Amino acid sequence: MYIALLSIILFICVLLILVVLAQNPKGGGLSSQFGGGGASQLMGVKRTGDLLEKLTWGFAIALVVLTLGTHMLGDASGDTTIRSVNEERARQMGTPAAPALPGAETEEDMSIPDAGDIPTMTDTAQ
Repeated sequence: MYIALLSIILFICVLLILVVLAQNPKGGGLSSQFGGGGASQLMGVKRTGDLLEKLTWGFAIALVVLTLGTHMLGDASGDTTIRSVNEERARQMGTPAAPALPGAETEEDMSIPDAGDIPTMTDTAQ
């Protein structure tokens, strides 16, 4: 299932690239590439731009939905296989211990002080 979704995502990416490349940022787009007049009479310049814009939005939304779907599919399977070599190495190494900083307090000294141990604040701006 995961491979099938990845294949569909790659296919949509290729279609999205083709649709974006068919558009012309100056307004000509697909209709001017077929000889201008004939294509304009066939679909109309405005309708061609609308079609390409709707296809672009549709493919982009489908790409986002399918990408989120593959993420959900990977989480729902309960499979803890590691797909990344770097992630596997990081899990094997574990988390390193934090180095001791000079002047750092020990864990016994880091307890929350009582209310009587907190000094009162004095106003030094006078």
